[in-house]
Amino acid sequence: MSALGNIQLGVFFALGLVVSFVLLVVVRRYGPAWSAARDHGFHHTHTGVIPRFGGLALVGSFIAVGVAASLFLQVPKSLRSDNIAMFVTSLAMFGLGFVDDLRPIGAKKKLLGQIIISLAASLWVGNIQVIQNPFGGQFVNLGVVGVVISTFWLVAFTNLINLADGIDGLAGGISLMLMGLLVFVGVAGGAILPVCWAVGIAGALVAFLRFNFPPAKIYLGDGGAYFLGFVIGLFSIRLSQKGTVLAVLAVPLLALALPILDTSLAIVRRGVRGLPLFRPDRRHLHHRLIAEGFSHRDTVLLLYGFSSFCCLAAIVIFTSGGRAWPVAVGGVFLIVILAARRLQFARAWFNLFKVLGESQVVREEVRYALALCKWFEMEGGRTLSKATLWSDFCFLASKLGFSSVRLCTKEGDRAWQFTERLDPEGLQHSEIKLNHPTYRSICFGATLHRLNHKTFDQLAELAGEAWMKAATAFDKKAVNAVEVLHSAFTVESETL
Repeated sequence: MSALGNIQLGVFFALGLVVSFVLLVVVRRYGPAWSAARDHGFHHTHTGVIPRFGGLALVGSFIAVGVAASLFLQVPKSLRSDNIAMFVTSLAMFGLGFVDDLRPIGAKKKLLGQIIISLAASLWVGNIQVIQNPFGGQFVNLGVVGVVISTFWLVAFTNLINLADGIDGLAGGISLMLMGLLVFVGVAGGAILPVCWAVGIAGALVAFLRFNFPPAKIYLGDGGAYFLGFVIGLFSIRLSQKGTVLAVLAVPLLALALPILDTSLAIVRRGVRGLPLFRPDRRHLHHRLIAEGFSHRDTVLLLYGFSSFCCLAAIVIFTSGGRAWPVAVGGVFLIVILAARRLQFARAWFNLFKVLGESQVVREEVRYALALCKWFEMEGGRTLSKATLWSDFCFLASKLGFSSVRLCTKEGDRAWQFTERLDPEGLQHSEIKLNHPTYRSICFGATLHRLNHKTFDQLAELAGEAWMKAATAFDKKAVNAVEVLHSAFTVESETL
């Protein structure tokens, strides 16, 4: 780009930053009231009501930059239809996530919506039409298959950013790196509006990280995460039509190596343990690093470092036209192996036969626990008192093999323990923090001869989640009962 082009990009960056900052201030003021309708999630680590509508600021910047670029830049008429399509489908994907932020709509409905929007983008904006064989160099025309691959690509990227949004600042930081990469690739390919949008979103993300870096004061929410992931996937497809396909597509794919690796490990871990493959848990990489003693801030910075290395590898692949991909990918794998050997929780990955040998025992215990937990969760909406709910939970704990349970609440602690005398030296404990205004934490204890360490940790997590779901169902039932009585009293008073 010329010097004038660089000035224009600076203006779009500043525009995105200012619009985002202003909207974030507004969302911080009014967002908690909107967020109060959402349930407290067991797998979320924050407490209190924190607005999850940071995506509004990003979309506001996206709209402002799009309007400014259309008014002041000479965009070829042949590309206007594509740009409109990118604009409309990106807003549609944000809208899908934003509706879920206001009130959950269910995983299946969200996935169906993502597929429909991604398919529309593949047909309207463009799709991956050709791919180059990295070994032979021949180009393969994909035809209709390219639409299917592009749709899958967009759905995958939409969810990858959302999966990375598990700890304060991580998804926003990775997205900022990716926007920088897309600007680098877009400038080299001569793209106009996608580059302006990427620069504007980068500015918006700088403002967002001011409020999202640990400890977070605002969250992306599903709307913001879906928007960022979709835009990254869509821009990469658009830019791949202007340059070397493999090199362009490798840039976001390699830059997102962290969430891809984390998701892959999560699917394998759940499959080995007999859990639903897409069930959330507290065993992601950032959870493990925090458990090993890293602070939230240090964990984010450590993961930033790994993502920065992956981005550097992506730049090497792009600048070499795809020829250096074996060296770049090999370097990323080497970093992963060296890091895994230094982290205690990752050392078990290298003892595959031991993990598989223990999996059968764990799978049987997990299936039994899931059945009991499902029963208890349903009891939460049926039981008439908290005392009965606690009694049912103690029964659940004893059936799973726990020796003691202590629930810490704002009103005081509740405790249950096996009647037999327990040897303190043979006890193991696991305290689980609860994201709930009333219940602070729940601590499980078990003897080693009843539950081994790995089974104990998994069952404690399942039981803790079951308590949260059952208690939430009980609270909802109590609120509904009060509302019904209040309505009946009001009607009776009006009649009299």
